[in-house]
Amino acid sequence: MKIYHNPRCSKSRQALNLLTESGKSPEIVEYLKNPISESELKSVIKKLGIEPIDLVRKGEAIYKEEFKSKDPSTVDWIKAMVDYPKLMERPIVVSGEKAIIGRPPENVLQL
Repeated sequence: MKIYHNPRCSKSRQALNLLTESGKSPEIVEYLKNPISESELKSVIKKLGIEPIDLVRKGEAIYKEEFKSKDPSTVDWIKAMVDYPKLMERPIVVSGEKAIIGRPPENVLQL
């Protein structure tokens, strides 16, 4: 089990706490310090079963400044999240071939 985690995000901290309280010891990936690769992000999106745009945080300043008025392709969204990891929704928990976005944090208990 792996959690893409931002320790400054309260929802991410709550999700991590729920996992550890349920006896899980996930690998913690602080994706802002150790950015996710393009191939890894593609894999996560596939496991989530969503389109890349569905993983984009539309409230982030970088989205509003750089992307809101544009219509990037799927490939461009993946590149944007690799280049600007703050654009990624968080936390994301991956277990085997499944993944889930921890919003609300209780979602992570479904894995």
